[in-house]
Amino acid sequence: MITRCGWATGDPLLIAYHDTEWGVPVHDDRRLFEFLTLEGAQAGLSWITILKKRARYRSAFAGFDPAVVARFDARRRARLMRDPGVVRNRLKIASSVANARAILEIREAFGSFDAYVWRFVDGVPIRHAWRSLRQVPAETPVSRQMSRDMRARGFSFVGPTICYAFMQAVGLANDHVARCFRSRRRT
Repeated sequence: MITRCGWATGDPLLIAYHDTEWGVPVHDDRRLFEFLTLEGAQAGLSWITILKKRARYRSAFAGFDPAVVARFDARRRARLMRDPGVVRNRLKIASSVANARAILEIREAFGSFDAYVWRFVDGVPIRHAWRSLRQVPAETPVSRQMSRDMRARGFSFVGPTICYAFMQAVGLANDHVARCFRSRRRT
């Protein structure tokens, strides 16, 4: 029997996400933008809700190409507000567009969004050895630093909690509990 983190139960989509993606280092700007968008969309909702909408998000947000999303005009954003396959929240949709624009500026300054986000952990994933989910924090000093810096650069929906969830999702932090079979894997 495989032991997983306690949140990865029930739905096969959630289990597959836990087993193959969560905590795995990501170095692709589009995938990083995808996770930033999805984590922002998740605020106030369950992660399984977002996972079920993920395929539609990929289509609706142009494969998470920041250069394309940055050009979404009011008409395109209004169309997204009518799309039941995405979270129809005006602020979250506007945030995705603003964040795409900020990523383009980040690329100018740092070469890539990847280089920018990984500098917060000096290019090496933070590995924790939590014994239970109760020990896993909602935010950390690093996520607070990331949040401050991102907001100063024009990002939105990037509070410290969202930043930490993003860090966990893209492998900047590995928060699989010690008994989880994924905690022992490097990727």
